[in-house]
Parts: sequence; C-alpha cells; structure tokens
Amino acid sequence: MEAMFKVLALLPWLDWAAVVVFFSGWAGYAWFARHRAMTQPSVLASTNRIRQAWMLQTTYRDVRVIDGVVVQSLSTSPSFFASTSILVIGGLLATLGATEKTTELVRDLPFAARTSVLVFDLKLVLMLVVFVYAFFRFTWSMRQYTFGALLIGSAPEAKQFDALGDGAQAARLAFSQKAGRVLGLAAETFNDGLRAYYFAFAAIGWFFSPIVYVLATLGVIYILYQREFRSDVLQGLNA
Repeated sequence: MEAMFKVLALLPWLDWAAVVVFFSGWAGYAWFARHRAMTQPSVLASTNRIRQAWMLQTTYRDVRVIDGVVVQSLSTSPSFFASTSILVIGGLLATLGATEKTTELVRDLPFAARTSVLVFDLKLVLMLVVFVYAFFRFTWSMRQYTFGALLIGSAPEAKQFDALGDGAQAARLAFSQKAGRVLGLAAETFNDGLRAYYFAFAAIGWFFSPIVYVLATLGVIYILYQREFRSDVLQGLNA
C-alpha cells in the first residue's frame, strides 16, 4: 500500500487524471468502433465487404498475378510504418539517455510545462509504449498479409471450381469468406497501429500541460470517429 502511494506521489492528480483519460479514451474508442460497426457502416467494415468480393472474383481467374501484386502493395503500408516506428523508438531511447539536456531544451519552449527529470522521463516512456505497441501491430499486419497471399496462391484454379458442378458456387463463397477474413484481419491490425500513431500525437500534448493532453485526446477521438463513420470516403464506398 505504501509503495502504491509513492507511485501516485510521482505525479500530481491532474496528470494522473489525464493519463486515465488517455488510455480509457483509446481503449474505449477501439471498443466503441468495433461494436458500432455492427449496426452502422464504417470504413473498415465496408472495405471488408470489398475484400470478400475481391476474393470471390479471384476464384474466376486462371492467372492471379494481379491479386498477388495487390496484396504486396497493401503490405507495403504496414512495412513502412513498422520501419518508421523503429526509428521513432530509437530516437526516444536516445532521448531517455540524455534526459537532463532534453529537459533544459524543452523548458525553453513556449507554453511547455516545467517538470522534473523523472516526470519528463515518464512522459517519454509513455510515448515509447505507444510506438512499441504500434510496431507490434504493424509487423503482425505484415504477416497476416503474407498469410492472405498464401491463401491466394493455394486457391484451386477456376476450372477446378467449375468441375464441382452445383457445388462450385458454395466452394467459391467458402474460399472468399476465408481469404477475405484473413485480409480483413490484416487491415484491422494495420488500423490498430495507425490509431496508435494518432494517439501518439495526443500524448505530445502532455509535454505542454495535462489540460492540453486531455483536449488532444478528445480531439483525436473526434477525428477518428469522423473519418471512420462520417467521411466522404465511406459514402463513396457504400454508394
């Protein structure tokens, strides 16, 4: 119990409240977006339907080079962000190794909060946790796209589906659902990593003040909601 009070004493109550708002807002929005997509169209749910239709079309093609190219193209985005996350993580670790100099530099910035070296380290650790999480999500997304490419490569040829006669359409639908599901999971995992980047920008607000931190978190949640459920792209996908 005494150790808990010592930990809580490291930060003012307003900072702890801002951290709680940050993580609860992040986890709460992820839960909300997942369940809201069951009743209202979202960008991810709409593109998942397109992925399944794409995989159904794949079963009618004898040559599936274009499908492999598209999967490879899709996997470049998580690959890029994973590489970028490594660079950011390296930069944050280097900053942790020179905290005193960095703290002096931040103190010279206008509107930046004056804090101790320990509190500044905690803020850097928070940023580090966010980008480490993003790195693991991006790399897992890359692997899932690889699994999707394997499914496409192992799919029976169009004439083999046709040879099934009345069961051809059912076999095609079963394949499209399985392959579309794997590619959809890859996209969802990539979306998790991208969402972490958005919240990393909110975490920067903590270097200025807890109030800015909370407002930035709420702002990120609003932007994510608008883009996932209210964007023009969503209307175009469902037109």
